Amino acid sequence: MSVEIKKVETRKELTTFIDFHYDLYAGCPYDVPNLFIDEMTTLRKDKNVAFDFCEAEYYLAYKNGKLAGRVAAIINHRANERWNVKDVRFGWLDFIDDTEVSQALLDAVAEYGRKKGMNSVVGPLGFTDLDPEGMLIWGFDKLGTMPTIYNYAYYPEHMEKMGGWEKDNDYVEYYMPVPDKVPEKYEKLATIIEKRYNLHVKKITKADIHNGYAHEVFRVINETYKDLYGFVELTERQIDQYVKSYMPGLDLNLVTVIVDGNNNDRIAGVGITMPSLSHALQKCHRGRLLPFGWWHVLRAAKFHKTDGVDLLLIGFRPEYRAKGANALLFADLIPRYIDYGFKWGESQVEMESNSGVQSQWSALEHINHKRRRCYRKAIG
Repeated sequence: MSVEIKKVETRKELTTFIDFHYDLYAGCPYDVPNLFIDEMTTLRKDKNVAFDFCEAEYYLAYKNGKLAGRVAAIINHRANERWNVKDVRFGWLDFIDDTEVSQALLDAVAEYGRKKGMNSVVGPLGFTDLDPEGMLIWGFDKLGTMPTIYNYAYYPEHMEKMGGWEKDNDYVEYYMPVPDKVPEKYEKLATIIEKRYNLHVKKITKADIHNGYAHEVFRVINETYKDLYGFVELTERQIDQYVKSYMPGLDLNLVTVIVDGNNNDRIAGVGITMPSLSHALQKCHRGRLLPFGWWHVLRAAKFHKTDGVDLLLIGFRPEYRAKGANALLFADLIPRYIDYGFKWGESQVEMESNSGVQSQWSALEHINHKRRRCYRKAIG
């Protein structure tokens, strides 16, 4: 029987779209499911401010009358304008191990793109670069993280079998045991940098979240990533949404800002890190905080009942990158990781070609344990 593709049109169908991932990965020891409430907020067109410049449709695949897959088709008009492309993105791609299903889902994305005047399909990507992106192509036996996608090993196999899909970009991720003390390289360099360039550590306070300072942190993120693959700078409405939604939930001891004392304490760089929620989220039944999921998340996020720390966003304005300012960042954060009892840290996606970013781990034991890929296909 052929595969039936159905467009999501109701709130109930959107719930089915979100829940399919929980069902497909039930019992998987490596998948880290997103919270249902976060998924709903991201996918709802009246909640996600990215719809100021994005449009999207969601599709469900049924085979023999049974739900077998899902996918989101997304057009980010600002990204297309920034990079002078006509791309339709695919994201939230999940399917059973059946190439007829995966083919039908991606064909639906391509058809949507053609109708909108697009000439290529690219993904997995989200609405913005702060959404999970990249299909896991190795590292399937490693625990996932909250900010990234986990997928079964047959996913990239399907991409190869379907044909026409080419590598557009690869990302790497690193696993790093937390050292017993700050590496001597970071300590020495931090002292030199502080004296030579008058750069200093600043810790964000709760007041900073409300007085606009935290918004400036995200503007630094914009400057840091503006020239990287597919990136489009966050709008002020997006920044406001991220600050209000996520900053209050962070442990601010694990957020460090580097400021320039020679330039009115202008922000030079920032490191946003947080306790790993991977095991806690696995204990949230079908991504729900109730009845007991909230307790597991709270224990990890607030009481540090977790062995790991996720290095979410680390970036410096271009003029500070060659000054070694990241040593100040790590000299401040590593003692906090040790005090909290963290055993390991994990970087998030880094372009394989970004040697500058990867070199910052040189003073630490670092293991490239995952790789993921964005694919591209011309659709004419």
